[in-house]
Amino acid sequence: MDWTEAEYVEYLAGERRRYAWVMREYGGMGPEAAEAAALEEYPYESADAPFRGLVFHDEAWHWAMLRIHGHAYWVERPELTDQSAAYQALD
Repeated sequence: MDWTEAEYVEYLAGERRRYAWVMREYGGMGPEAAEAAALEEYPYESADAPFRGLVFHDEAWHWAMLRIHGHAYWVERPELTDQSAAYQALD
């Protein structure tokens, strides 16, 4: 992607925030554990890192659901395929 450092950092913070929210609301994690999980899933990548921001190709919702419910969660839990209204309201 073609973005400034400030744009990347802002987007990264937003994805971390949304991921942590899902981990609290759907994964049963406490605030500290959810924040740690978000930092692990969304580490800062330097501007010269190859494929910087590739994790952004899917929403934080999807990555969190994969961690909580495993591969193909959408087959066993089709109600989780679409983001909740509360998740969409985060921004």
